[in-house]
Amino acid sequence: MNSVDVKYHADPGLNNELVSPFAQFPIKLISSENLFGTGKEVLIQHRGEQYHLRLTRNDKLILTK
Repeated sequence: MNSVDVKYHADPGLNNELVSPFAQFPIKLISSENLFGTGKEVLIQHRGEQYHLRLTRNDKLILTK
């Protein structure tokens, strides 16, 4: 299996970005701690629809519409 180098670009005050040689644009890396804060659920607005991203007791993520 071939390994792929993934480079991390860190900028203080901004989200880190993952850059893959296969990606057409940088992929944002957002930690779940920054996303959830002290809560267990966030709402994501996408094309006029709301999605719920929840953190379970077993520390798993569930995305529902």
